[in-house]
Amino acid sequence: MGIWLTAPLAALMATTAHAAGPEAGRFSMSLVGGVDIPVNGEVHDGAVAAVPDLGPLNPALAGVNAELRIGAREHDRIYDMAQTVGVEFAYAFDDRSELFGQVRRTEADDGTVQVGGAFVPALATELPVFGTFSDYKAVSAEIGYRYYFGTPGYARPFVGARAGAARVDEIRATFSIPDAGITIADAPFYDSGWIATGGLDAGVIMPLSERFSVTLASGVRYIADLKDNDSAIGGLGLASINDTGSRFSVPVTLSARWDF
Repeated sequence: MGIWLTAPLAALMATTAHAAGPEAGRFSMSLVGGVDIPVNGEVHDGAVAAVPDLGPLNPALAGVNAELRIGAREHDRIYDMAQTVGVEFAYAFDDRSELFGQVRRTEADDGTVQVGGAFVPALATELPVFGTFSDYKAVSAEIGYRYYFGTPGYARPFVGARAGAARVDEIRATFSIPDAGITIADAPFYDSGWIATGGLDAGVIMPLSERFSVTLASGVRYIADLKDNDSAIGGLGLASINDTGSRFSVPVTLSARWDF
């Protein structure tokens, strides 16, 4: 990743007056890669639910009651940084503005955290509850507008905005209370489905030849609440914890762009 971030800076220092970049009536194609860093948004919310009998979860605890105390957990705590790749096509209205369409895949590995505790009055103690959430995978399709500053043919900063939708894959969760021998394995948590997305962009394009350039960009991305599935956790009084799933993130991407 260090090479990805330093190569564009070296190119910027060496840039001369090439024609690559937006030009009236010209199309372009870009290959995009980078990382997507979550900065806000919860994978699940918090709740407190009474469980009058732990027997159905562990027969050895029949007749023992507990109180589940689940806390909210954000994307950055469970999934951390995601990888993203994509392809983009653009059409330039002139040498300062263009319309683009982008298809992008974002993926983060599964994560395990302590999601709360189970207070057991019979033991006068709170036992830790852990959750493991399956991979976060999303395919986004967005259109947007980009505006460039500076002199055509040289390194130029730009800003942009985008909107569209993302199909987020099903997310399943395994909850466990190791000290009580309780596991709810591979429970449905979010269904797959299309979710609204949007974002703002800022970056710099650096022409390297008459038809080729590289772009370093960042900004902010938003994915709306996911489609909750309460079939496994609703009976425990936890149906409200997955009424969320939205995600704010900051991408850092490098693109290779061909104009034609």
